[in-house]
Amino acid sequence: MSLKDHTDASYFRLNNEINIPSKDGRIRLDKDQEALKAFINENVNPNLMHFNSLQERLDYLIDNDYVEEAFLKKYPVTFIEKLYDYLNSQDFHFHSFMAAYKFYAQYALKTDDGNQYLERYIDRTAMNALYLANGDQELALALADELIHQRFQPATPTFLNAGKKRRGEFVSCFLIQSTDDMNSIGRTINSALQLSKIGGGVGINLNNLRAAGDPIKHIQGAASGVMPVMKLLEDSFSYSNQLGQRQGAGVVYLSVFHPDIIDFLAVKKENADEKIRVNTLSLGVTVPDKFYELAAENKDMALFSPYDVEQEYGVPFSYVDITQEYDNLVNNDKIKKKYIKARDLETEIGKLQQESGYPYIINIDTANRENPIDGKIIMSNLCSEIMQVQTPSIINDEQQYEKLGTDVSCNLGSTNVVNLMQSPDFGKSIEAMVRALTFVTDISNINTVPSIRHGNELSHSIGLGAMGLHSYFALHHMYYGSPESIEFTSIYFMLLNYWSLVASNQLARERGKTFHNFDKSKYADGSYFDKYTQQDWGPTSDRVKELFKDTFIPSPADWEELKLAVMRDGLYHQNRLAVAPNGSTSYIGDATASLAPIVSRIEERQEAKIGTIFYPAPYLSNDTIKYYESAYDVDMRKEIDIYAAAQQHVDQSLSMTMFMRSTIPEGMYEWKNGRDEKMSTRDLTILRNYAHHKGIKSIYYVRTFTDNNDTIGANECESCVI
Repeated sequence: MSLKDHTDASYFRLNNEINIPSKDGRIRLDKDQEALKAFINENVNPNLMHFNSLQERLDYLIDNDYVEEAFLKKYPVTFIEKLYDYLNSQDFHFHSFMAAYKFYAQYALKTDDGNQYLERYIDRTAMNALYLANGDQELALALADELIHQRFQPATPTFLNAGKKRRGEFVSCFLIQSTDDMNSIGRTINSALQLSKIGGGVGINLNNLRAAGDPIKHIQGAASGVMPVMKLLEDSFSYSNQLGQRQGAGVVYLSVFHPDIIDFLAVKKENADEKIRVNTLSLGVTVPDKFYELAAENKDMALFSPYDVEQEYGVPFSYVDITQEYDNLVNNDKIKKKYIKARDLETEIGKLQQESGYPYIINIDTANRENPIDGKIIMSNLCSEIMQVQTPSIINDEQQYEKLGTDVSCNLGSTNVVNLMQSPDFGKSIEAMVRALTFVTDISNINTVPSIRHGNELSHSIGLGAMGLHSYFALHHMYYGSPESIEFTSIYFMLLNYWSLVASNQLARERGKTFHNFDKSKYADGSYFDKYTQQDWGPTSDRVKELFKDTFIPSPADWEELKLAVMRDGLYHQNRLAVAPNGSTSYIGDATASLAPIVSRIEERQEAKIGTIFYPAPYLSNDTIKYYESAYDVDMRKEIDIYAAAQQHVDQSLSMTMFMRSTIPEGMYEWKNGRDEKMSTRDLTILRNYAHHKGIKSIYYVRTFTDNNDTIGANECESCVI
């Protein structure tokens, strides 16, 4: 059977039998293993190109322009053979049909005609380990160990492209901003085209653009606002679609205090006029604390002219602290403003989240309050987990940079919670991962967008996160959102924070280099470490103590020692941690996605040209099944509590999707008692406020499961779900 011919494939038939309960009502998990075995025997083995030796295989791949030669030449052939011997000795096997199918369909290198596989999982692992180690044999072996035991999963662009001669970029997620002039708007549109061409998901801040009706004094006219620019961006993404292989993807961000905010939200309404409707762009809003305060007090809120604010403050609108300056802005007669009811806007946000899942919510003051870096966070990315400081650029009439600002590229990877907790050395595992991601940052060079390149050169930022949290809970008989699960999450991310700091400090010491403006950070003055040196973050419950019994837990004294080392030698990375929503790589690692609860014990996934594939939750068994509650049946305050436990240790953000039913299960939320059971904007408002109160920096989609079994607000992001 050809690898592209799935006609009458027994593995799809066997996989579909998972969804047919046995006579005693049990899930037929054995059918998934039968499907996996059939897929390997019928599809993979017959179509895998075989070679007589490793050297013959590498020569073939190099001679036919499949693999780069330069990085392989950094290692003696005897070492590459040693690394392969180790990988083969680990006896790797996929644990599910979906894992194997996803790998061979999307990641495995194939011949140019697409008729044969050129690599197995071991080969892709070897390419990643050798490429990311950049000639360091000790690191290559360490990475091979992390990858083959699936403790570390690089982001899709990295895992897919490492070592290939004909490849895409290693990063595929970007944040850019526009300032209030035509040169910047034009450059933003060009940047969107360029970044979408290389496969990027692009976050764009339009907050600085003057509002509809604001004056354009030099031509005695009035501005058209942000909506026409959004339409131009949508057309740009539609055009720059990788030769039709995928739809360009972007999100635009606007402040709730921007005068165009109501019209901005209206572009996604079901009844929106086609002239203003935006179909493919995602929407995000930045929400300062002042909005929550005004809504709670049922007050009017002022929307401020970005043009006037910039004229008065000398910086673009995004860089003004609205919460701090609100009264001054209101009382300044030179700043044009209009008023709406804060609760009316709150309701509009809730209505749109019910209809479409948008907008993403960025609690911008929370992000900046917890930000240890000198500068201001003004936005996030397409999946809402990246939060880094930016500075605006100034572009002259010749489209040259008078001042080159800093924008952001996302360099991501995930730990697999289940597998990392089995690591013989948690700290060494994290160090290997940090060094791998650092290499990607070091070689990333997006020349087509100078502000992206400049930001990366200064910050050396990475984003290490996690997936498989619900898997871990189920395996260890913890309900999602229980006190012990929250405690575990906090300690796990405290460890990620500690060891990534240790690794970053070590790199700074080795290289004699820190990120830009380290000396102005809270790391440099030591204040960042206060919460760790003044409190013991170790486990308190017997249950969680048992889970971490073989894992080193840093004490306040250990944190004090790290603090002194960082103050002395610095950190190489401006940012280190971020939790993406995860996508196909979580299937390969047989992990539940990100930190989220599962949607279904048996997930139905639609695969293009194939149909439905059924995917049992990882480690699903009679022993774990009761701990696998669907996200739609979980009180979202429990999910928020889990994410908040992680967020207190993460310097960037976590991509948190909220899961709701259009009809709320009885007893789930006490405020529904005696009220209509249908989900309302009030329910979403309460949960958004709860998330803000708990220190959540961002809310990604709101996904609603309707009474007719449809899902509104399903995750459409294919760029940075890693």
